[in-house]
Amino acid sequence: MAITDFLAASDITSAINACKAKDSFKPKMFFKTVGLSKKTPAEIERVFKILDQDKSGYIEQDELQLFLQNFSKGARPLTAAETRAFLLEGDSDGDGKIGWEEFSALVKSA
Repeated sequence: MAITDFLAASDITSAINACKAKDSFKPKMFFKTVGLSKKTPAEIERVFKILDQDKSGYIEQDELQLFLQNFSKGARPLTAAETRAFLLEGDSDGDGKIGWEEFSALVKSA
């Protein structure tokens, strides 16, 4: 299962290009540009499972740092500041990771 099974390659390219500069990544803007915010809960869950590289049921800080590379192999890693901001924005229960419900809520708020 690949991200491109759910999202258009052209939308992925646009979203990646919009955050090429360091410290320019904004999760909600990315979700909107890539088209994820318009997807069904089932489709969002499939994308979440791709992002959850270790299959722990959560997206942790190390997985967030490599977030963009799940969408495009040549994409840059997120900076430490972007990773922290992403985690703070998505981690509503303060446990230091983003679960499925938190991810879904963040995507839908975009």
